[in-house]
Amino acid sequence: MDRRHVLTMMAAAAAGVAAGAVPELRHSGRHQPAHAAARRTPPPPPDPGFAPARTMRAATNPIHSLHELAPAAPPNAVALTIDDGPHPYWTPKVLDVLAEFDVHATFNMIGEQVPENTRLVQRIVAAGHQIADHTLTHPINLPKLPAQRIRQEIAEAHDRIAQAASAAPRFFRSPGGAWSQQVVETATALGMICVDWGVDPRDWARPGVPHITADLERAKPGDILLCHDGGGDRSQTVAALRTVIPALKQRGLTFVAL
Repeated sequence: MDRRHVLTMMAAAAAGVAAGAVPELRHSGRHQPAHAAARRTPPPPPDPGFAPARTMRAATNPIHSLHELAPAAPPNAVALTIDDGPHPYWTPKVLDVLAEFDVHATFNMIGEQVPENTRLVQRIVAAGHQIADHTLTHPINLPKLPAQRIRQEIAEAHDRIAQAASAAPRFFRSPGGAWSQQVVETATALGMICVDWGVDPRDWARPGVPHITADLERAKPGDILLCHDGGGDRSQTVAALRTVIPALKQRGLTFVAL
C-alpha cells in the first residue's frame, strides 16, 4: 500500500469520525436534562387576593359583599370588579387609572376574547390584579341553557383564562347576575367562588360620568363595585374611576382584589 493510499484512508476515517460527532453535538445542544428545563419554567404568579386561595371560602353563594367571605377582608375594604374584557383599547385605559392610584381590582373576563388578548391578560396579572371567569360568550340567559352548554360556557372560559394567565381563576360571575343552582354548582366544581355585586352604576349603559360617579361614591365598607372595560365605549367609566377612586380613598376606604 503506497503512501498516497494510506493518506486517503486516514482522511476518510477522520471525516467519518467528524461526521459521527456532529449529530452528537447537535443532540446535546437540542436536548437538555429535565432538571435544567424545569429551572427555566417561570413560577406561577402570586395570588393578588387579600386571602390565600386555599383558605378562602364563601359563606353564601353567590356573594354580594366582602362580609360574606372568609377569611374576612379588611374592615374598611371595598372590591372593584371590572367586567366584559379583555378589550384591546379600554382595558389598558382602565389599567392605567388603577396604576395611577395604586389600586388592585378583579377582572371578570369573557373567554372568547382571551386568546387574541393574551399579552393583555398577562399584563393584568403582572400588575397584581385578580382574574375571574365571566363565561365563554357572555350569554345573558345562562341559567336557561342546557346543562351541557352551561358547563361549556363556564369550563372553557376557565381553561382559556388559566392558559393565558398561567393561573386558574378563583372567581366566577354570571352575566347579568343571572344565577341558578346548576350555574353555581358548575362553577363551584371548578374551584371557583360565585361573585355578584353590591353597587351597580350601570356604566355599561353610558348614563353619563356624573351618574356613574355618584353611584360609586355611595360605596360603603364591604361593597363589591361593578364596572366594565368591554362591551362598548367605556370612556365614561374611565373618567368616573379617575374621580371615584381618590374620593373613596379620602373617606378611608381601601381597595382589595378578591
